[in-house]
Order: sequence, then C-alpha cells, then structure tokens
Amino acid sequence: MPLTPFFRSPFTDFTGGLINAQHYDKCGQFELDVVECLEAYGQDRGKLKCRDLIEDFNECLTMTKRTMRALAMRNERTKQYWSGELKEKYQNPGPRIDSF
Repeated sequence: MPLTPFFRSPFTDFTGGLINAQHYDKCGQFELDVVECLEAYGQDRGKLKCRDLIEDFNECLTMTKRTMRALAMRNERTKQYWSGELKEKYQNPGPRIDSF
C-alpha cells in the first residue's frame, strides 16, 4: 500500500516514484486499482473502502496465501506417505521429455 512519507521534502518528491510494482506485470494492475481507489476516497477513508483491493495487491506481492497452500499440500502428502496411504511420496511426472 502506498504510504505518504513521514516528512515531505524535495528528496521524497524526487524518489517517491522509484518504488512501485509497475515493473512486475502481474501486480501492476492491482497497484493501479489500489492507487485509484485511494485517490477517490482519500488515505484514511480509503483504507476501509479499498480493503479488498489492498489485500489482493499485498497477496500479489508477497504470495503468502499461495505459499501456505503449497506448504499445506506438501505436509498432507508427507502425512499420507508416512501413514501408508501413498506408496510413493511423489507421483511419476509422466512421460520422459525425449519420449516423443
């Protein structure tokens, strides 16, 4: 979420646009949506009104939910392997690359 600097100076005005997510194709549109929403409602009220957009943007940047989901699947696979439900810990990935 874009934050206003604690104090404003010509240096903060000059370097304010250097840190953004526009170089990252996947999160660029999320950042634009958040900034437009915050611009429409203001910084304080926008935190409440734009909460969903801000959460989506933070998830896009940090990928915490995706990482936790992958970790939960790996833990469940390991648990099933050690309990004997699975014969192999990882399944065969399919045909070899040079088999076609």
